[in-house]
Amino acid sequence: MHKNQGPVYYNDYLMLEKFLDCQQPLSRKYADQSNPEAHDETLFIVVHQAYELWFKQILHDLNSILKIFSQSKVHDHELGTVVQRLERIRKIQVMIGSQLEILESMTPMDFLEFRNLLIPASGFQSTQFREIEIKLGLNTHDRQSIDREFFLGRLNEKDRQKLIELEGSPSLLKLLEAWLERTPFTISGDFNFWNEYQKTVQAISSEDEATIQSNMANLSDREKQMQLENLKVTRETFESLFDEEAHAQLVSAGGRKLSRKAILNALFILLYREEPMLALPYQMMSLMMDIDENFTTWRYRHALLAQRMLGTKIGTGGSSGHQYLKRAADNNRVFVDLFNLSTYLIPRSRLPQIPEAVKRQLNFHV
Repeated sequence: MHKNQGPVYYNDYLMLEKFLDCQQPLSRKYADQSNPEAHDETLFIVVHQAYELWFKQILHDLNSILKIFSQSKVHDHELGTVVQRLERIRKIQVMIGSQLEILESMTPMDFLEFRNLLIPASGFQSTQFREIEIKLGLNTHDRQSIDREFFLGRLNEKDRQKLIELEGSPSLLKLLEAWLERTPFTISGDFNFWNEYQKTVQAISSEDEATIQSNMANLSDREKQMQLENLKVTRETFESLFDEEAHAQLVSAGGRKLSRKAILNALFILLYREEPMLALPYQMMSLMMDIDENFTTWRYRHALLAQRMLGTKIGTGGSSGHQYLKRAADNNRVFVDLFNLSTYLIPRSRLPQIPEAVKRQLNFHV
């Protein structure tokens, strides 16, 4: 704990004189009698500066999480810290999402009073937000529906090089993958959880097929074929969990990002999340999905705001405006593999029994 070194004055501590002088509307600079200052430009600046402040805090917390996961072993108490900081990032996201409502109090015609002064500035150039995306696991090579050169070309040389270099560092997605691959419990002695899981899945699949066959009299030929095709696809999806070649093809096609081993261990955590030792890992993965979902929602709301303000006009940075932002919201996600784990869930009543020795490892005991 640090000791107080003397009296501290609120305004000095927060550097308010400097901070509150950072809102300098361009329309004020160029104002004259025929073109007065655009009143809502101050709001535009304040909202975007507030975003950047909160991005700074998100990066501060995210960097600490990356540092923890960069270790060869993550201790239990550190996992609690990760969960606490992911939760704070989630809460910040909820709060910055509400700032769009404040921005929407500016009408499209109010925006047009100063919009042309901003060209070619763009949200593309928020280096902090791009840092967040890259550190989470969305690298510029992975971005869909956008030309990488166009994307990086909106940045100055310093910021462009910073982001390119950052892409060479392990992201949270990759560090999570390595951590999941080290997860124990699924194979121990004579116990192989995945053999038991596969037997259960095959039994459920056979039951589903029997149900379809027993209802054949009530189905048209087309309905029978559709149900049998759906069952075939379901079986192939489950089988891809245990086929390294099939998994590699999905990764190559962009259908999966994590390794097969990481996905299997993440699924085990999800299936047995009520076990004490898996509660924090499950909460951590849930928060990662929340953060991914919140950024997707924020991008989508941003797209709607752009359409509301600009209609079909080109954005100030040269993008297609609303259409680009909508595609970004639909396609640029990080933890898709965690969302897709629900595909492989089975009823709790059909979960394989865990041996007592493994059960003890998963519980707090003396």
